[in-house]
Amino acid sequence: MKIDRHGKAKVLKPEEIQRLFTIGLTTARDRTLCAVMLYTGCRVHEAVTLKITDVYDKKGRIRPELILRKGNTKGKLATRTIPVLDDLRHFLEQYKPPITSEGFLFPGRWGRGHLHSDSAAIIFREGCKQVDIEGASTHSFRRTALTLMSNAGIPLRVIQEISGHRNLEQLQNYLEVETSQVRHLF
Repeated sequence: MKIDRHGKAKVLKPEEIQRLFTIGLTTARDRTLCAVMLYTGCRVHEAVTLKITDVYDKKGRIRPELILRKGNTKGKLATRTIPVLDDLRHFLEQYKPPITSEGFLFPGRWGRGHLHSDSAAIIFREGCKQVDIEGASTHSFRRTALTLMSNAGIPLRVIQEISGHRNLEQLQNYLEVETSQVRHLF
């Protein structure tokens, strides 16, 4: 059942995220892929096109910032660096990316190219199906991440830098106001 949010992806609740990561996503790769999207607010294409060197240094240590190269971003406007939070670091430490000649963090079939965005969406949908989450898409991670940042009081300009939105108006379309916050206003 698809829920109409006027073209906006569903913002995931904390308990849905917990179920998805503990029961729905069954491999370290799948959990890490989804964690990258959740903890960086990046789009699915940006996640699947990450190179190992965008996340790990030459000695295999996790970088303090993840690099989203401008050629893989929507609009191809600018390279973005996003801090690697401890929660994301945990998933990256558990994931051992297969070494392929092309060096993608999430390699495609038979080690060629990168995992396709459609394959990532199928992984996500199957995980959601396992734990009865309806109306979500891979873009839900982006909306959830940006909304959580806003609700945590992170300045909109900082969130805009992370998300890569060209202006604050575009960013604000992503953010969902918590009902509890609205009640406190009146």
